Amino acid sequence: MYKFFGKYVPYLFLVPALVLLGIFFFIPFVQTLGLSFYDYSENLYNPVFAGLGNYFTVFKDPVFIKVLLNTFVFLVVVVPFLTIFPLFLAILVNQKLRGMKLYKVLIYLPVVVSIVVCAIAFKWIYAEHGIFNYFLSVFGLNPVGWLTDTRYSLFSVALVTIWKGIGYYMVIYLAALMSVPEELYEACEIDGANSWQKHLTVTVPHLIPTIALVSTISAISAMKVFAEIYVMTKGGPLNSSKTIVYYIYERAFENLDLGMASAMAVILLVIVLILSAINIFCFERDKYRI
Repeated sequence: MYKFFGKYVPYLFLVPALVLLGIFFFIPFVQTLGLSFYDYSENLYNPVFAGLGNYFTVFKDPVFIKVLLNTFVFLVVVVPFLTIFPLFLAILVNQKLRGMKLYKVLIYLPVVVSIVVCAIAFKWIYAEHGIFNYFLSVFGLNPVGWLTDTRYSLFSVALVTIWKGIGYYMVIYLAALMSVPEELYEACEIDGANSWQKHLTVTVPHLIPTIALVSTISAISAMKVFAEIYVMTKGGPLNSSKTIVYYIYERAFENLDLGMASAMAVILLVIVLILSAINIFCFERDKYRI
């Protein structure tokens, strides 16, 4: 009897994870998918079946097209910084030098601070009489509306996301660096390679799976950015910093248009899945070849 059930024991360890995924992902996803086929714009309590009407309406909505473009701009700005810069930091703080533990703590410190606190702090820094504009005035430059100018608002929010995420991804790279054999670095030194050449020929190739992981996680995080925008700009001015998740929140909880919001949420999930697949194909396609 034990031998018969023994081979199924490993699957039992998956049950808690499957239960959590079912409660917090699959069931809400099915409910959201169902809501996306109904029109709640006229009556919240008696919705009308609209079929694919909400999806057609979404793609005809100029605001949705605008926030979708904003989201991709945010993605293009944030992901390269959060993928490449933490790798350089991880390599630097991985050196056996005095005081490196302190640097690790200081770089990781923003990660443990609440995103709401970070957003409020940066909102003060970006203010008309904040620190950034003070330094501009020192050099005789005019103040900049970091959060009130359509040219800078989205990039100002992106800076907060980058600042808060660098330490988190640096720790992921630090963990991966521990798996790189020291013998390979010693072989590079014997061959006369300098520090940059060692990392380009040894470190980066060994960290390709980790780079793929970081780029995927940071891309998903960038696609669903919300708290920074909610606290700092409310999507303004003129929708210049509004992203798709904030627009979903706005349509669902301010306009009570659950059908449109659900349709946009499903579209966002499809986009995230496509981006994740592209990342896997670009970085780890050899692993999945038959």
